[in-house]
Amino acid sequence: MEKKLGISIYPNHSTVENDKAYIKLAHQYGFSRIFTCLLSVEENKEMILANFKETIRFAKSLQMEVICDISPRIMDQLEISYNDLTFFSELGVDGIRLDLGYTGREEAEMTFNPFQLNIEINMSNATNYLENILSYQPNKNRLIGCHNFYPHRYSGLSYPFFIECSQKFKKYGLRTAAFVSSNAATFGPWPIMEGLPTLEIHRNLPIDVQAKHLFATGLIDDVIISNAYASDEELRMLSLINKEKITFNIEIAETTTELEKKIIFDEPHFYRGDVSDYMIRSTQSRVKYRGQSFPPHNTRNIKRGDLIIENDLYKQYTGELQIAIKDMENSGRTNVVGRIREEEIFLLDYIKPWGKFAFSEWKR
Repeated sequence: MEKKLGISIYPNHSTVENDKAYIKLAHQYGFSRIFTCLLSVEENKEMILANFKETIRFAKSLQMEVICDISPRIMDQLEISYNDLTFFSELGVDGIRLDLGYTGREEAEMTFNPFQLNIEINMSNATNYLENILSYQPNKNRLIGCHNFYPHRYSGLSYPFFIECSQKFKKYGLRTAAFVSSNAATFGPWPIMEGLPTLEIHRNLPIDVQAKHLFATGLIDDVIISNAYASDEELRMLSLINKEKITFNIEIAETTTELEKKIIFDEPHFYRGDVSDYMIRSTQSRVKYRGQSFPPHNTRNIKRGDLIIENDLYKQYTGELQIAIKDMENSGRTNVVGRIREEEIFLLDYIKPWGKFAFSEWKR
C-alpha cells in the first residue's frame, strides 16, 4: 500500500487564493492528499460551498486526493441522506470522513455508493465501532480510517491507546492515517489551537520527527499536516522522509574520515539478528572494508544515540558500524563518528532485528 503525505485546508477560515497557493506548493513537494473540513456551514452556506468547490477542483487538477470531514449534524443541515451521497460527488471530493458515525449499518451501506467515494471512519475511539461496521459486510475496498487531532494541550491520544486503536484497523488490512502538527501554522478548524497533533507526545516535536515516528510504528499509511499553513521548510523536510525505513538525522563528528562517512551514508545498513542490550550492529562494512585503515580518533565515552565505528585497535571488528542504545565506556578502540539528533533518539526503539535503517547529515 502506497504511503502518502497530506495537508489540510479550511476554506471557511481562509481564502481560495491562499489555499490554492498552499496546495500548489505541497504538490511540488510530492504531497498527494488533502484533508478538509465541512463541520460548520452556518455562515453564508452558498459562498462556503462555492469556495469549497473551486479549491477542490484545483486540487483535483493536480491529481490530489481530497477527503472531507463531515458529521451527521451537518449532513442533516445540508439535507443529505447517508444513502445518497450525490452532494459529495458534485463537491468533487474522493471521500468523506465521518467525524461522528452512525450505527454501523449506515457506514457499511455508504461504502457501496455508486460514486466510489471512500468512507473514512474515526480511528480514535475505544469502542467496537469498526467491528460493528464490519459485521454489516461493507465494501472493504472503500472503507478507510483516520485518527483525530487535538487542539487542546494535554488532550491528545496516549501512545498505548493510539497503538491499540491503530492495530484494530491494520488487523483487517484497512488504510490508516494520522495527523502531525506544524510549528509554523497559525490556524485549524477551531478557535483554540495549541498545536494540532494526533499524539500528545508529538505536540512539541519537530514536524519531521512526528512523521518519522508515525511511519516507524508500521501502523500508519498516510501522514497529514493538520493545521495551516505549514512552512516551505516543513514541507521540504517531510518530502525527504523515507517512509519505508527509519532514516536518522545525524551530526557528524569533525574528526570523522571520508571512509567512515562513506560507510555511514553510502552503505546499506540492517540490524544484525543477534540482539545486544548495548548496541545495534551493522556488520557488513567490516567485511567489505577489511584491510582498510581506521585510525583511532574521538574515543570519548559513548552515549546512547552515538554512531560509532570500531577502529584499527579492535582487530577483526575494525570497520563495523554500530549505534549505541546504552551508555558505554570507551576502551579507546571505538571511534565516535556522529550522533543522532536528540529529538530522534527515541526512534532507536523501533528498529527490530534485521530491520533496515539509514542516515542523513543534519546540522543545527
